[in-house]
Amino acid sequence: MRRGELLIGGEWVQTREHDVVLSPYDRHVVGEVGRASADDTRRAIAIAAAAHRAGGAPPDHHRADILAAASALVREREESLATCIAEEAGKPLRAARAEVERGAETLMFASVEARRLAGHVIPTAAAPSGTDKLGFTTLHPKGVVAAVSPFNFPFNLVCHKLAPAFAAGCPVVLKPAGQTPFVALELAAILLEAGWPREFLSVLTGPAREIGDVFVESDDVRVLTFTGSTEVGYGLAAASPKKTVLLELGSNSPVIVDDTADLEFAAGRVAATAFANAGQSCISAQRLYVHESVAESFLGDLVARTEALVTGDPLDEATDVGPLIRPEERDRVLSWIRQAVDEGARVRTGGAVNDDGTLLPTIIDRATPAMKVCELEVFGPVLAVQTYDDFGEAIALSNASRYGLHAGVFTTSLSRALRAARELSFGGVNINESPTFRLDQQPYGGVRDSGNTREGPAFAIHDYLDERAILLQFPPDGSERAARERASR
Repeated sequence: MRRGELLIGGEWVQTREHDVVLSPYDRHVVGEVGRASADDTRRAIAIAAAAHRAGGAPPDHHRADILAAASALVREREESLATCIAEEAGKPLRAARAEVERGAETLMFASVEARRLAGHVIPTAAAPSGTDKLGFTTLHPKGVVAAVSPFNFPFNLVCHKLAPAFAAGCPVVLKPAGQTPFVALELAAILLEAGWPREFLSVLTGPAREIGDVFVESDDVRVLTFTGSTEVGYGLAAASPKKTVLLELGSNSPVIVDDTADLEFAAGRVAATAFANAGQSCISAQRLYVHESVAESFLGDLVARTEALVTGDPLDEATDVGPLIRPEERDRVLSWIRQAVDEGARVRTGGAVNDDGTLLPTIIDRATPAMKVCELEVFGPVLAVQTYDDFGEAIALSNASRYGLHAGVFTTSLSRALRAARELSFGGVNINESPTFRLDQQPYGGVRDSGNTREGPAFAIHDYLDERAILLQFPPDGSERAARERASR
């Protein structure tokens, strides 16, 4: 059984109270983890703030070396980390390994950015008042970062919280998801081993509200970064008007398949991604709009590919789709499927549970925009299908959402691809790829209720930096000696 304690200012701290972490698959006890209090949170923030005020961040090149060393250690320990993810998150082993590999890349991308930090030259002579002045900017870490990470990518998304902040020179206090604390604690141990300054890292497990309230209340927290639900995210932002609040939130990602698309390729990509991680991804393909002339042939192939997916034990190498994070979530998703059927939808495959209680990947057609499985974020293995007869209609249906994270389009028409890129109102538009695909070096984030920031170390690092303008006045015409003479009189 796994055991985890708090990390406060780089020191492991035992607590009197612990929380039990259960397997999402069969509910056996994965382990026990320490329960942080409000006082523990205040202490962690105070240590981080003192380290920042003391200028304790290593120089840029040293931070880059630490992040690169951490990336190498992660690769060495891939199997151990992946097993931990599979146990506590229910993510199939093959997908867990892929997540660890991505985390190593995220750390390395942040290492590169730490070496590239530089301000800008101000074009002072662009205005008459700037003549005889030199202007440039310098970059400075904002200060303490409070980070809240989700359960669905418990390793890589923690890397996305920690690595850019540290690359910028900021100390971090991390609150990982209660269901998936162990892999975050393992990552913290790796970072310390790689040379991360101890006072610059704390990891607090325990009650989200109690810890989160201190994050919001503390004047020492300059940046609050959160990945999770829209309601909680914007609640944190409203309660933190003086902080930089970075939000990466939910979505109900659409994917369009037009009548020119390579249908076999599109069916393969949609089947492989719509149900990955049991649909528990902010960019999981959820709404499918397929041209009516190809709908039946496409859906026939898609259903067959979906039924070939292996659902079950995440520790089995053959498993493609694991469980939802809690039985209550499985039951909620089932109720949404049944409600859709009551409202006229048809289940083409799935809509039930395995003998082991795992929800089968589900495709429903005859869906309508007002159904919960279309309007809201399902966060489960459900794909809702609608047909259309005009490409503009498919774009309009895709945009008719409170969310706007990622969209996908399958087409061989260049004009339609360019139109989709221009008219789809999303943070990212993937052409001939599922909306579920992302690169860790790309700017990743959404619009509307999907958030307000962009992840990816090259872009995220600037959220943790203050830019300071420096203006220097050249001596007036006549020479520096004349200026000195005047000053000496």
